[in-house]
Amino acid sequence: MNTDIWKIIAIAKQEKHQYLYLNYKNLRKFPHELLKDDGLHHLEHLYMKMNLLTTLPENLGQRLPNLIELYLHSNNIEFIPEAIASLIKLQSLDLSNNALVILCPEIGQLKSLRHLRLANNRLKFLPAEIGELRGLQTLDVSANCLTALPESLHLCISMQYLAADQNHLKDLPRQLCLLPNLKELSVMSNNLKCLPQDLGQYPELQCVYVDNNSQLYGLPSYLYHKVTGHRGCGSSIQDEEVKLSFTQGQVTITLPDEIQGIGTENDPVPTLQEIVMRAIYSFFRISEKGRQKYPL
Repeated sequence: MNTDIWKIIAIAKQEKHQYLYLNYKNLRKFPHELLKDDGLHHLEHLYMKMNLLTTLPENLGQRLPNLIELYLHSNNIEFIPEAIASLIKLQSLDLSNNALVILCPEIGQLKSLRHLRLANNRLKFLPAEIGELRGLQTLDVSANCLTALPESLHLCISMQYLAADQNHLKDLPRQLCLLPNLKELSVMSNNLKCLPQDLGQYPELQCVYVDNNSQLYGLPSYLYHKVTGHRGCGSSIQDEEVKLSFTQGQVTITLPDEIQGIGTENDPVPTLQEIVMRAIYSFFRISEKGRQKYPL
């Protein structure tokens, strides 16, 4: 083991450090001294960014039982052992920029977990057990190979930020609409064709980003007055007002926002004829001139 690393760990043991920084050390595996005896039971924050690690040791939870934050950004980790479940105090786990193909179901046993970052990996699916993380507030699975998100995500009732950009998602589970504390949802650069009609029903969700979903042509009505990013989506999505022009008097009547909604078999939107009639009725209802010519 590198002498410099040995000294860093020795000092951390002696002085009972809560933070340990082993970033940029060219490590191919966890240092033996880091997992030896009980000298680092006090350690709470471990940073090992930009190394060459390929997996986590099975006894990590036994040797570092008080670990709160584990930062492993930019390694070569391909899988996480089942023993990850033993890190019962872990609140933040960052495995972004690794080589993960599978996320083990035992991830659901990390009941204290608040922040899980898995961006830039090779994940094709997420285990349903992720829904057992009731305290999870942040989940970032951007830049993976996901074709769907698990329906069980709606059980993560503390979720505030969810990012799944740059995947292969074709739709979103309607259960996501049940997340009462979700504040920001980002699903840019996917293959989305529609969004759940109830998305945005809770006032907490204020920001939704769906940029670069070229087949997406409309937004649920709940999102009309919230912050939305939709560049690169279907050409008609909220970019221009949809207007109806009459020949007599050149009266122009703006159609209601419902015309921009997406209808599905289970959630039909009103027919165009009905929407036009509503618009005409509303126009002459508020127009003094309309009242005179067309008394209601």
